[in-house]
Parts: sequence; C-alpha cells; structure tokens
Amino acid sequence: MKTEPIRWSGGPAGTLHLIDQTLLPLEFAELDFGAGDLARVFEAIRKLRVRGAPAIGISAAYGVCVGVQHLLETADKEIFLKTAQETIDYLRTSRPTAVNLFWALEQMENLTRELAETLPAEDFSGLAAGERLLAEAKKIHEDDRRLCAKIGEYGAEALDNRLGILTHCNAGALATGGDGTALAVIYKMAEMGKKVHVYADETRPLLQGARLTAWELTRRNIPVTLICDNMAGQVMREGRIQAVIVGADRIASNGDTANKIGTYSVACLAAMHDIPFYVAAPTTTFDLAIQDGSEIPIEQRDPAEITHGFGRRTAPEGIGVYNPAFDVTPARLIRGIITENGVISPVNRENVLRVCQDR
Repeated sequence: MKTEPIRWSGGPAGTLHLIDQTLLPLEFAELDFGAGDLARVFEAIRKLRVRGAPAIGISAAYGVCVGVQHLLETADKEIFLKTAQETIDYLRTSRPTAVNLFWALEQMENLTRELAETLPAEDFSGLAAGERLLAEAKKIHEDDRRLCAKIGEYGAEALDNRLGILTHCNAGALATGGDGTALAVIYKMAEMGKKVHVYADETRPLLQGARLTAWELTRRNIPVTLICDNMAGQVMREGRIQAVIVGADRIASNGDTANKIGTYSVACLAAMHDIPFYVAAPTTTFDLAIQDGSEIPIEQRDPAEITHGFGRRTAPEGIGVYNPAFDVTPARLIRGIITENGVISPVNRENVLRVCQDR
C-alpha cells in the first residue's frame, strides 16, 4: 500500500493535507491547512510533522498558497505580492539544513517576480495569481514524483544483487512526493523480483527508522528487520549487509553529504567492512554554491528530544545536551550518489557538476 504524505484538494481556496508523522506508527492522522493556517504549516515543518528534504520543500511550496488564501478576492496587486514574499521569507526560517526547502521557495519566489512583471495592476486578480502559485506548487510536487521514479530505476541497477541493505533514518514515500529516494531503490528492486532484505536502523533520538521506515516497508510487504543504531557494525561483521543506502538533506558541490545524525558513523563502519555506501537524492538536494561539507549549516534541536524521549525523562536533571540533527559524510566514503540523472561515481566535484548541469 503506497503512502501519500502530502496532498492538496480543491483549487486555490482548497486545503493542504499532511500526514502527522509524529504520531506514526501508533496512529494515522492527517492535518488540514487552509486560510489563516500559515503558522500551523510552519509549525508542522519545524516540529517534524512533515519531514524529509523533498517533502519539506513541497510542503513549503503549498504553504505559500495557504499564506495568500485570504487575499484571493483582492484586486490589489501590491498587497498580494507583498504578502506572498513575506510568506516565502517566513517559511525559509522553519528549518536550516534541508536545501530542498530553499530550492522550492526560490521557485515560488521566481514566480512572484514574474507575476509582478507581467500582470498589469489595473487587471490584477488575486484568484488568478493564486491559481498560478498553486500550479507551480503542484509542478514541484509532480516533478519530485518523477525524480523519485528515476532514482529508483538507476539505483536498482547500481545495487544489482545487493540483497541485504542497511538504511538509516527515513528516505521513503513519507519523506518525498513519490516513492522516496533510498527506499525508491528498494521498492524498484522488489518490483523487479529481487529478494531484498532491509535492515533499518532505529535512528535515534526520534526513531524515524523504527517509526517510519519500518512502517512503510511493512505496508509494502518488503522484508525488514529493525536494529538499534549501535548494532550496525555487528550486523555488518556477520555478513548480513551487502550495501548501505541513505537519503540526503544537503549535498555540497564536492559530494560531501549531510543526512540524519548517525549517517557518518554508518559510512565509517561500511568502509571498515568494505561495504558500498550509497546516497540517493535528487539534484535539487545539491547546493552547488558551497564548496564542501564544512559550509553546510547543521540544525541544533531541542535538548528534550534526548532527555525526555517521547515525553519520559531518561536523563538526570540539569545535564548538558548536544543535539545536532545532522552530520556530514565526506565524499571519499560514498561509493555513489544516485540521482534522477544517473549515478555519480566516483564522487567528486567534476562528476557532481556534470550530473547536475541540466537540473
């Protein structure tokens, strides 16, 4: 059964629907957003009710449509476009690391500039402008579905006969507009009749692997075994793992990759055991403006995620906490980056730029 974490119903005055991923796997519930709900969209992104770099970008694009819904009946071009820009600027501050957020909002911003230049003030219609914004958000969503499908195809070929696969965090349908990035590869392999068995890291501190990846794979009838993060090395040593595949939140121009905290440790273990380590991500996840991973901003999250795991105190009062949400895996540890334009291998600046030139 496929999962659709993001959907829009109706026209410009319609509704954004998001699966509340903080409730999974115990409860399946959708959140609905309409006029006046911009702050709730922001909160949904910030609090990980929607998460995964591509899904964050898509949700933010739809969030712009939500932010202007109260002006669909206006004929005041200046007020409408000013509000659209303020909405874009506001959503940009929701999370700092996932570059897809900024990419999607840049597409919406480019459209507002086009509207400013091409729509005469005397004939301006808030409804017509809202329709254009919604069409752009839907295009971003549909494009991501297409990218996921291509990533799955290229990855299934790259991982031929890699039957035991370790994942970290969640890079499936819940994290994207399609079948995912890393999990799209696994779904495609299964579709081709390959007997894939997935080992899913639980992914502390918020357990995206246990709560989300295991839930997704089970719904799609993919064999999956859940392990604690600190078991990965032992499972590799036992010969159960033939490849590792993860997603990404931002990739530097040299191929250094930021992904959920713990990914770097998995990459080091994979190198130690001579297991190929792959990243799966669309070219929209590449930030070609930065030279290497040292320039990627790393989000610091609430200490309570560690001291009060899911509401229960598990650490002494007053303890110091360091809680980075992401780490950076250097390009030298990555066998290949699977994109919708093919697999980047070896991973270096020249190959990154070649594959990303037509994005």
